[in-house]
Amino acid sequence: MDIVIFGIWLVSYLVGAVWYILYLMHMFQQNSYKPREYGEWMRTHANVGRLLGKCLYALVSLPLVLIGNRGCLIAACFMNGMTILVNKPHKAKKPLVYTQRVKRMLVTTGILYLLVMAVVLPPWIWMRLAGGILLTLQGVMPQPVNLMFRNVEFALLLLFVLQPFLVLLVNGLNHPIEKAIDRHYINDAARILRGMPDLRIIGVTGSYGKTSVKYYLSTLLSTQYNVLHTPGNYNTTLGVVRTIRERMKPFHEIFICEMGAREVGDIKEICDLVHPGYGIITSIGPQHLQSFHTIENIVATKFELADAVPESGKVFLNYDNDYIRGKKINKKIVSYGIAEEGVDFRAYDIAVSPRGSSFKMKDETGKEYEFHTKLVGSHNVQNIAGAIAVAHTLGIPMEKLLHPVKQLESVPHRLQLVRQGDRILIDDAYNSNRNGFEAALDTLSMFKELRILLTPGMVELGEKQYDENKAVGVYAADKCDYAVLVGAEQTKPIQDGLLEAEFPENRMIVVDTLQEAFRMVNAIPNEKQKVILIENDLPDNYA
Repeated sequence: MDIVIFGIWLVSYLVGAVWYILYLMHMFQQNSYKPREYGEWMRTHANVGRLLGKCLYALVSLPLVLIGNRGCLIAACFMNGMTILVNKPHKAKKPLVYTQRVKRMLVTTGILYLLVMAVVLPPWIWMRLAGGILLTLQGVMPQPVNLMFRNVEFALLLLFVLQPFLVLLVNGLNHPIEKAIDRHYINDAARILRGMPDLRIIGVTGSYGKTSVKYYLSTLLSTQYNVLHTPGNYNTTLGVVRTIRERMKPFHEIFICEMGAREVGDIKEICDLVHPGYGIITSIGPQHLQSFHTIENIVATKFELADAVPESGKVFLNYDNDYIRGKKINKKIVSYGIAEEGVDFRAYDIAVSPRGSSFKMKDETGKEYEFHTKLVGSHNVQNIAGAIAVAHTLGIPMEKLLHPVKQLESVPHRLQLVRQGDRILIDDAYNSNRNGFEAALDTLSMFKELRILLTPGMVELGEKQYDENKAVGVYAADKCDYAVLVGAEQTKPIQDGLLEAEFPENRMIVVDTLQEAFRMVNAIPNEKQKVILIENDLPDNYA
């Protein structure tokens, strides 16, 4: 009977352990498979308390098994059930993707566990185990089997406690294999590009706005050219490689390549693959400051794109951004914006309403054109101006751009206007930064309805996190009627900013989860129709 209970304990323990491993693998994937960022996540967000909560019941379970009597074995099984419960996979915003890399890491993890078991249990014990099982089936628990179980238990305890670090070890063990596989795919993508010498390649980067500009530019250029752009968030080197290998066709004339970065050198790596003839830098700000450490590193990394553009190419720069405007480069520059006078392509006379936006622009001859778009917010107008600047420079007349600008669709979760029955959502949930946050608040302030801000604040801002969040709190005070904040500690700076700006405390609602936030929004009295700005949605490694 005891061996049966032990078997139940072992199986349930391994189920909890596997789910714990998958959770840590998910977090490693969320941190872009980068050991430094994963380590930073463990240090700053996961912390000892959170990880201890994931394995606490397992740590209680093991000593109970060591005691060895039937009651303790049953209690240990119950502890394993609790371990399974706290590690059970939940519905994630971005679930773990079982990529080939993840599968290889899981295989290596399994091999590592087996190797530890092989060391803990040498062959002679395995032979005794076989004999012990035969005796156990007759109702006898032999001493060598008890001894073996204790060895197993100690090994499992050690592996469970060290699992967050074993993820890094497994990644290190697999590193040579991953590098070789990556190099094969990169070389294959480079071969495809070499076979298309007439392909015009446009790199797009920025702390924010790059995805929107990419989609807008693709729509505008598609009126005259066969265009391919990197889909979704395929803005890493391997994301670009996958786009080229799976989607590039001989008939494509233009490739718009979004370039993301979390460390110095990331954009240069993509540029060394695709060799862009044109580059667009949409913005620079303290996004991912936690991994970049300094704003100077962010500026240098974004301008790796400008460095890669040849003398025959052009670099399109958003001169509304102080960091961009202040950077001197020896390349052909085409400037755009909405605030600065004297730029090459400036959107002016901007009129924004809940139904959309209108603005005017001039071509190089000084002829004026009036554009209309169903997108809301001056921030969207700025991004459209950048797309128009590139499209017109590449040969599309202004008059041919009037209709496609009118047809532009909101990029999902980026200041996207969604009507839900008797309420309006302004979905700006994808990432956030101070400039974008304030632009979204400006958009919210245009509405005459009941204006509700729902946000967990901004993350990955390093030492600037408190100041940046407090600043948007101050800015939001006269832009919304209610503020629903997700996470008491996370949003403390926003709370401080709102109160400093004399926002009514009884209209500031602090909750623990996004689900609870929506319940509170629904509970707010219907003074009039509700307009809800959803600003940022924390990734799973911050949730």
